[in-house]
Amino acid sequence: MPVSIYPIGIVHNDLERDNTPFGRTGTGTISKIELFPSQKQFMYGLDEEPEITIVYYLHKSRSVKTLFNRGLDGKRVGVFASRSPDRLSRIGIQNVTLMKIRGTMLTVKGLDAISGTPVLDIKLKI
Repeated sequence: MPVSIYPIGIVHNDLERDNTPFGRTGTGTISKIELFPSQKQFMYGLDEEPEITIVYYLHKSRSVKTLFNRGLDGKRVGVFASRSPDRLSRIGIQNVTLMKIRGTMLTVKGLDAISGTPVLDIKLKI
């Protein structure tokens, strides 16, 4: 049964989707997450956490392949044994380093989501 999930913010960086196997270009490891103003009330104590987990929607996901050669080592695998951005659920989860917060703008290091990606949730590091 489908579910409705609403974003809480959006990713800004220099990463873009392309046709390479992993599907992105860009050099930056620093991203800004612009939370919507309505999220300010939920940010209390976030500035005390050095690492957080970002849950996001893979809005430019392509069709999922049953089997493919994994980008890390070339091993033949299915999507559940990979970090492919082309996923059945279109949900991405990644631990990042929280570098700075200014208002509702978070600066993080290590997020591989492309610019324009909707952010669904923020949690303590898994």
